[in-house]
Amino acid sequence: MYSKLSGMTGTAETEAGEFWDIYKLDVVVIPTNRAISRKDEQDKVFKTKREKYNAVIDEVDLLVKAGRPVLVGTTSVENSELLSRMLKLRGIKHNVLNAKQHQREADIVAEAGQAGTVTIATNMAGRGTDIKLGPGVKDSGGLAIIGTERHESRRVDRQLRGRAGRQGDPGSSQFFVSFEDDLMRLFGSERIAKLMDRMGFKEGEVIQAPMLTNTIEKAQKKVEENNFGTRKRLLEYDDVMNSQREVIYTKRRNALQGDRLSLDLNNMIYDVCESLVKEYLEARDYESFTLEVIRNFSVDVPMSSDEFLKNRQVDTVEQLFAHVIQSYRRKTAHTAETAYPVIKDVYLQNGQQFENIAVPLTDGIKTMQVVANLKKSYDTEGRELVRIFERSITLAMIDEDWKEHLREMDDLKQSVQNAVYEQKDPLLIYKFESFELFQKMIDRVNKEIVSFLFKASLPSNNNGPQNQVREAKQQQAPQPKLKTSREDDLGNTNQNVQNQDTREVQKVAPVRVEQKIGRNDPCPCGSGKKFKACHGKDEA
Repeated sequence: MYSKLSGMTGTAETEAGEFWDIYKLDVVVIPTNRAISRKDEQDKVFKTKREKYNAVIDEVDLLVKAGRPVLVGTTSVENSELLSRMLKLRGIKHNVLNAKQHQREADIVAEAGQAGTVTIATNMAGRGTDIKLGPGVKDSGGLAIIGTERHESRRVDRQLRGRAGRQGDPGSSQFFVSFEDDLMRLFGSERIAKLMDRMGFKEGEVIQAPMLTNTIEKAQKKVEENNFGTRKRLLEYDDVMNSQREVIYTKRRNALQGDRLSLDLNNMIYDVCESLVKEYLEARDYESFTLEVIRNFSVDVPMSSDEFLKNRQVDTVEQLFAHVIQSYRRKTAHTAETAYPVIKDVYLQNGQQFENIAVPLTDGIKTMQVVANLKKSYDTEGRELVRIFERSITLAMIDEDWKEHLREMDDLKQSVQNAVYEQKDPLLIYKFESFELFQKMIDRVNKEIVSFLFKASLPSNNNGPQNQVREAKQQQAPQPKLKTSREDDLGNTNQNVQNQDTREVQKVAPVRVEQKIGRNDPCPCGSGKKFKACHGKDEA
């Protein structure tokens, strides 16, 4: 998703094809600072693992006597411990570097270049560190690398070779392979072993030929191709998710930044209108259509049954949208108008002490505390409160349904694999099914957001909103420590009235004010950002 992609590694050359197929990136080889003087010997191939390990121990013994440091590479912790036991039996001092010795890794690597030092390392341990050669080591031939097995990936083998011969230092590398190794067994090594028996090879004899080394590398290429196919398949599945992710994250970004939120909300309202008209016009069910419009928009249908059935679908959608959007504007204006006296009262009396104001909005089932900047809410005569409410409910609904959708997509990815038994492409089934799931999710999100926006209002008691506003105006000078409950915000001008009305005011609870938020505290809007990077940005 970045505009530019790049990277650097010492072993990307063998994977150049994959980098191009996946990322459309070329692999460019940068010449070494100094010419490589390391000698990379042909592989030594043995019939059994036992013969191979015995030959490795003999080779280590010879190199130690020659005063060279030795690094023995293994493919697993188990193999490193097996070699360690064999070296102990021969009385050869050594260090083992694997996942169990990670705390001593730096000390082991620091000693690995000293003359006569033997280090057994797994392929993952000690990578990327430069083994410094000790005194006299260069004259004796440098660091000797011994590989006890060919890895499935040529990159890992090259990483092991690359630990010797840094910056023009002398060194050597030698791989020991047996026909019982996992890689060799994948490609008919039993047939070659039987051929060796017929040719009269004795135990311990070694085959060392360029043709055999090339054959091993071809086997590695085939395994790499299989792994690449698996990774590419996973990427194709992820591409489906990526396209959906971009749509959702665009909606979230618009809600967070607020610049295009009003346009997005208009689109959501239009989409819900279109969905309802299409569904019930095809069924020619005017009564159900009327009920759904009331349920989603809390307004009556602006057309008769005959008009609904006779008019074109586009005209019906446009007529319904115009009626609904007009109703929504009246509703938001009323909300701002109702809340403004309370906001004004709090701001004029406590504006220096409080920075944000929290106002509850409810649709009768759910209640949301909308936290808005007190000064902005006062300056815009309550419209800022409506804007923050629209943003908060949009983010909350999108996040909730998106999490549920991700779980459904995971389940779908597992279930479509059974399409193989029907000789169908699981990826194709996944694309079709995921598109339908995404459409349903978007439709559900739109309806939930629109429904809450149209139904939500300031909570009121039986005496109506005017009484609610008047009760909110009972706030006088605040107590030294403000609580979230309504009774702690009340003034103390008339203690008897306060004690008498506390229960009723708590029930209404139209407004709560908060103390100033620190610049590094989480923003109360729920974006997850620090306050200074979100709502406090404009006041820095």
